[in-house]
Amino acid sequence: MTVGDKTIEKLQKLITEETKYRSGPELVEFFNELGFFDSYGQGFPSRWKYVQGKLQQINKTSKLDECIKMIFSPINFINEFERLDLLIDEFNNYLMFDSWKIIREGKEINLKKVDSNEWLEKSDIKRSVNEQQFLDLEINYDISKLDLDESIKLILSERIVEIEKCIKYDLPLSAIFLCGSSLEGILVGVALRKKVQFNSAISAPKDPKGKVKKFNDWNLYSLINVSTEIGILKNDVKKFSHVLRDFRNFIHPYEQLSNSFSPDINTAKICCQILKTAIVQLSRN
Repeated sequence: MTVGDKTIEKLQKLITEETKYRSGPELVEFFNELGFFDSYGQGFPSRWKYVQGKLQQINKTSKLDECIKMIFSPINFINEFERLDLLIDEFNNYLMFDSWKIIREGKEINLKKVDSNEWLEKSDIKRSVNEQQFLDLEINYDISKLDLDESIKLILSERIVEIEKCIKYDLPLSAIFLCGSSLEGILVGVALRKKVQFNSAISAPKDPKGKVKKFNDWNLYSLINVSTEIGILKNDVKKFSHVLRDFRNFIHPYEQLSNSFSPDINTAKICCQILKTAIVQLSRN
């Protein structure tokens, strides 16, 4: 199997922390199962550099197929099959550009070669319908109902006004970045109110010693996943929220350049709808 740089980058994240947090020694053990003979010790590079390097070495070989099957092996997701299927769906969004697809059949993980043009065509049709339906929704959100400090609610209200101004005056990047950072701020605030539930979640991010990280070290990915796990966000909003998270990451100019990301105003409108929908769901919980 051969995959592109963006897929390699996503695989790196899945291995280092998104499926589970893996320490340096655990990463060495993971790749040694694929035929390497590495050892962990002084001079070991950062975890992501090590994983990225190994993935680049096995790209274009059958070892990459083995690696992907190991990552998504159902034996590692006992009582978490819904989470596994969501992870697979998300990764398939990357694999489709390499003309591949993961299919889970019970306890088996299989890789299927697909016609990328056909898949993209179908995805575009489906996305255009879903986007229009989503954009047409009247979302009656109420920030005052969020269980957050009044000062934060005021800032959020001002931000949404600014987001809508950005959309009105055709400034999609600014609107997207404001949506992403606002969602992250809301979820951090909710996490601080629900510390026990967030810290006890299976998908809570952990440090190398297996201890749950402090909230200021959580990223938006973990905040979204844990919010869904404990039932304060629904899966549909989780899926859209991860899209918003990916867009928000293009706040770094070189990341935007490398991905040729140039959003239109519809993308900004969708991100605003995602933020408002999340506010509605979080207000109810």
